[in-house]
Amino acid sequence: MAYQALYRVWRPQVLKDVVGQEHITRTLRNALLQQKLSHAYLFSGPRGTGKTSAAKIIAKAVNCEQAPVEEPCNTCSTCTGIQDGSIVDVIEIDAASNNGVDEIRDIRDKVKFAPSGASYKVYIIDEVHMLTTGAFNALLKTLEEPPRHVIFILATTEPHKIPLTIISRCQRFDFKRITAHTMIKRMEEIIEDGDLAVDPDALSMIARASEGGMRDALSLLDQAISYADTSVTLDDVLSIIGAASQDLMYDVMEALLDQQVADGLTAIDRLMSDGKDPGRFMEDFIFLTRDLLMVQAAPALDESGDRKLGDQRFEILASKASQSWLFALMEKLNHFQQQMKWASHPAVFLEMFVVQACQMPSREPEKAGLPEEVRQQISTLEHKLADLERRLQQAPSQAPAGRPDQPASPSQPQAPVRKQPQAASTGASRANMQRVKGVLNEATKAHLKAIHQKWAQIQDTVKQQNVAASAWLNDCKPVVASSGHYVLAFRNEMHRGMVDDKFRDLIEGVVSQVMDTQLVMYTLLEQDWEEVKAAFVKEQKKKQASQPADGNQESEDVPQDGDSEAAGQAVEDEPEEDQGEAVVDEAIKMFGSDLVRIEE
Repeated sequence: MAYQALYRVWRPQVLKDVVGQEHITRTLRNALLQQKLSHAYLFSGPRGTGKTSAAKIIAKAVNCEQAPVEEPCNTCSTCTGIQDGSIVDVIEIDAASNNGVDEIRDIRDKVKFAPSGASYKVYIIDEVHMLTTGAFNALLKTLEEPPRHVIFILATTEPHKIPLTIISRCQRFDFKRITAHTMIKRMEEIIEDGDLAVDPDALSMIARASEGGMRDALSLLDQAISYADTSVTLDDVLSIIGAASQDLMYDVMEALLDQQVADGLTAIDRLMSDGKDPGRFMEDFIFLTRDLLMVQAAPALDESGDRKLGDQRFEILASKASQSWLFALMEKLNHFQQQMKWASHPAVFLEMFVVQACQMPSREPEKAGLPEEVRQQISTLEHKLADLERRLQQAPSQAPAGRPDQPASPSQPQAPVRKQPQAASTGASRANMQRVKGVLNEATKAHLKAIHQKWAQIQDTVKQQNVAASAWLNDCKPVVASSGHYVLAFRNEMHRGMVDDKFRDLIEGVVSQVMDTQLVMYTLLEQDWEEVKAAFVKEQKKKQASQPADGNQESEDVPQDGDSEAAGQAVEDEPEEDQGEAVVDEAIKMFGSDLVRIEE
């Protein structure tokens, strides 16, 4: 017999062999045994997770001569006939190449005929999302009211492309990605049965490279067995998938920790000389950083994530790197990985990453000479302190836990409860309100207009220096400005906090550069800004209302040229409309006409 690939030899023949999908196989076994079968099923999920295999198993089980059974016997003539494709009552259709209306109409015309040799006619339509709109419409009526002897099983990797009218007429089962641990266990069974020799590290790398697909894992294992001379090693698998060797990644990590730029660039040059993909190296390096971080956070674990650890070089790297450095490295890796996706020369960005990462100190200077246990305790206390500070900042906008609000005293009238806005104010935003009140006293419309005119230039300059900062900045707008300050109002507290905490120096520097003067930035939530603005306008109205009386007193005490009483009378008789216009003029002067709304 001709050689068959491993994934074909070990294709599941019963539902219990469909690994990693227990939530589906249990439901189907019970339905088969109790004969509670639906007329249509929709199997969705990533490639290589068992969708088509499960469909064929159902086709065998419903037509098995020993039915009702929860698993097909695979020995009767019907089961073997379905397995070798000799029974015509099980029809498998590839919708990618048969996606037209005519093919579906042909199914609709033939579906009414009874099965020739089996109990049910089973239609398995693979990649059903490839059908055209007309084909879906032709299938709709048949799928809604099929004959009693027909079962439809639709399989797809992209269920969002299927019309809802089709999905609603099917029982849907979502196949999930198979975990690395499950794939390794399955491959170990295959290796033991075939008397093969494969290193555990090689199996771990195959499981990770297959990205949750059992078929991909068996294909890689088959390829590695053909490639290896005697036993399959980790280096054999790395050569097949085009990934960098473990030693090379360790060399780069050591160079970053020791801040040796030359060593890091030399390792990258070896990587490129071997013809490796920079994007794949970046992905593998992210996983290495993640494993180091997991060992730092949970040292009691025997393995970190999906790959087995414990070699000496890895342990040395884990002892040298601090958690804060690993977090910073992960952020930098993510940034450069995004940049490399659209770059014409990704190797250049990889070298830039090495240069920048070597400039990050791997340990804080004051902790460098301390034992590892002490440094871990310090890091834990720092995290707790940061969490406490965050909770204290949120305290003004939240009621204390476990302490209900005290009812108001009968002698004191209760203030009406104001509906809380969706974005609650934090302590930082409320604290800035006091500073903004001082800015308003010096603010002018001219300063605000000047910033508005150059705001697009400011955003472009920020984007050139930091794309993330530019994204957060899109959520705000300048609302008031003076000769030395300006205020930005945000709709979202998270955006305000990121700009205020992480990008303050960058944005202040860009604004000062574009405006050609040193300016200090304050940030507020829009709801807090509206509160400050309303209070300021109210205060201005009070001042305007008190001006006539002061003017009358001044005219009586200090006589002016002409009749003082007539002058005082003229001030007293000034209509309220003129006073209102003065308040409006003052508000427009402070905030600009685009932010002032006049209500009668």
